[in-house]
Amino acid sequence: MPTEPDDDEIVTWWGLVIEGYLATQDRLMGEIAEQFGLAPASFDIILRLIRSPDHRMPMTRLAKEAALSSGGFTKVADRLAAADLICRVPSADDRRVTYACLTEHGLDVAEQARKACADVLRRTVLEPLGPQASESLAEAMRTLREVNGAD
Repeated sequence: MPTEPDDDEIVTWWGLVIEGYLATQDRLMGEIAEQFGLAPASFDIILRLIRSPDHRMPMTRLAKEAALSSGGFTKVADRLAAADLICRVPSADDRRVTYACLTEHGLDVAEQARKACADVLRRTVLEPLGPQASESLAEAMRTLREVNGAD
């Protein structure tokens, strides 16, 4: 019968999760920055937009999903707009709502960056872990997000 892990063991396990995530994320974001000049928050936002219907999302929802403050999101959105990656479009139905939308250039960059991201993750996660362990890792992290995430 397996024994319950002791305090040191479980703390060590969690430390390894964090260290593995940080090392992989640093490599991923370094390659994205080098290839596309995108900071992590900008990359996150264009990925969210490319996966959204019509490649647009209300700015307040996008800020919340990206875990950015209103001011922090505005700065990132301003940089993305200045780089012609997004544009702001007022809602036709609710004047309180403004959408962030990918521009044609933004859609092109987002598609290329998403492909580059997948290529890096294949090298840094899928190859060393294999498909089954990679899927198990994702499911485990989904469970932790559901159990521990904000309401």
